[in-house]
Amino acid sequence: MNTKIKDYISTLTIETITDQRKTVLQPLIDFIKDKKATKQPININFICTHNSRRSHLSQIWAQVMADYFKINQVACYSGGTEATALFPKVADTLAKTGFDIKIIAESNNPVYSIKFDDNSLPIIGFSKTYDDTFNPTSNFAAIMTCSQADGGCPFIAGAEKRIPITFEDPKAYDNTELQDEKYLERSTQIATEMKYIFNKAIA
Repeated sequence: MNTKIKDYISTLTIETITDQRKTVLQPLIDFIKDKKATKQPININFICTHNSRRSHLSQIWAQVMADYFKINQVACYSGGTEATALFPKVADTLAKTGFDIKIIAESNNPVYSIKFDDNSLPIIGFSKTYDDTFNPTSNFAAIMTCSQADGGCPFIAGAEKRIPITFEDPKAYDNTELQDEKYLERSTQIATEMKYIFNKAIA
């Protein structure tokens, strides 16, 4: 893992997470611990409406924290109830945190290479539906990162567990003077909570 991201992770204070929020996060901790204990692959699919912001941030930070805490066999995915495009401000925010990000295919739905370690395969980021062939079809936890997707998808085919962990949408601040601040705030919240989850999963 590159030094800038490592240093950033060290600044994240899990003590800021409330007890109420810890209760929301606990089912994902339990899922990871159960899979770890039985030496099974840990597949996690983060699902939102458009797979453009929160679900990508969650996927990426979860994968990073699995590596940071050396939890093996973790594969993180993301998807939406519909496909749009990864919002460029998400990529910009992650780049400022230390990720090496490149567009490897240009289109209305660009494909990004997102690297947090020079010697590891990149995370491939692009918008897709949660049941896209890029994602797992069974034995995964479906993490609902927005209330619209949670309410609009009463059933996720193949999901072993369905866990709502919702975040406020930074989209509300698009094209405002607060945009950069709010995207970083959301990314930091998600990174902090993923740090808490994976730290607890090794306990």
